Amino acid sequence: MTVAQETPPRVVVVVGYPGAELLDMACLTTTFDYANRGATPPYQVVVASPAGRPITCQSGLTLGAQAAVERLRGPIDTMIISGGEGHLAAADNPRLVAHVRRLARETRRVASVCTGSSVLAAAGLLDGRRVTTHWLFADQLATLHPAVRVDPTPIWIRDGDVTTAAGVTSALDLALAFVEEDNGPELARHIARALVTYLQRPGNQAQMSMFVAAPAPDDAVVRDLVAAIRDAPGADHGLAVLADRAAVSERHLTRLFVAHTGQTPARYVRGVRTEAAAQLLVSSRLPLDRIAVRCGFTSAEALRQAFVDRYGVTPSRYRAAYSTTSLGRGAPAGGGSAVAGSAVHASADRGEHQETDPQRYVQQDAELRQ
Repeated sequence: MTVAQETPPRVVVVVGYPGAELLDMACLTTTFDYANRGATPPYQVVVASPAGRPITCQSGLTLGAQAAVERLRGPIDTMIISGGEGHLAAADNPRLVAHVRRLARETRRVASVCTGSSVLAAAGLLDGRRVTTHWLFADQLATLHPAVRVDPTPIWIRDGDVTTAAGVTSALDLALAFVEEDNGPELARHIARALVTYLQRPGNQAQMSMFVAAPAPDDAVVRDLVAAIRDAPGADHGLAVLADRAAVSERHLTRLFVAHTGQTPARYVRGVRTEAAAQLLVSSRLPLDRIAVRCGFTSAEALRQAFVDRYGVTPSRYRAAYSTTSLGRGAPAGGGSAVAGSAVHASADRGEHQETDPQRYVQQDAELRQ
């Protein structure tokens, strides 16, 4: 009688270096550890470093390595490079870069988190690819590696067999997506519940929410109105109502908003409402028409149009992607993604902001008013 052999665990190598970000590595290793708590662990996780030395993380804590990068041999299922303040020194380490390049040839799936993309770029593994990294370091990566197509917007991007993730906690989203791709959505959902987190954000979700991307406006009138809009996106925030609340003319209020937020009042309100709707889509089971009303849209169709304009996908597709995202669906390679659509609208917005005719903004406000 022949006894069927169990499938060997997938070898996952997490590469750290001096000055690596501990949270990058912890999000990865903890997620795979939770996946291994069943009867048949699907992963063998190895933390590797140059010469196998302990990794002094940028927080000052020390993490023990389990292997030396130089001594690792394939086949490897997944290799993920951590980010951290030491990423430039790591990318300038010729031995580390050479071994990362060698291991990539023996690895099915290569990835980076945050500024770990610098090491992959130094190894030539990102040339010609569309990649992401922490938004704060996107320009630096693009400048140092002009052959790399850097998109700072998404949470993560898959281009071929290379996946790059944004800053820090996006490592959790990436690891959950890998678990789902390897083992199916049920295990990923189980891990997400255990970690008390959403399943994972879709790859095409923006790194920076408008609620945290910019400081509060300097102008007191705009600052107070912005706070009121964010606190109650479903309230009446028409131009006339906002102007009356601020005790200024509609024309003057439009000037203030454009000067301090780069947007007309109506476009700002629409953006807040759309983000609020996005949060409800992934955190509740409310039907679209109820979400639309709660967030201040006149109808589900008005919400749908605003959502496509901002995110490049319909609300239903966004909700489905958030709850059942796999790498193949959530982060398409190349430029034909939801991110590309969002970039087009962002460019249009930037063009609009260069206009200085207040009357045009007032007219636009009326057209956009929900």
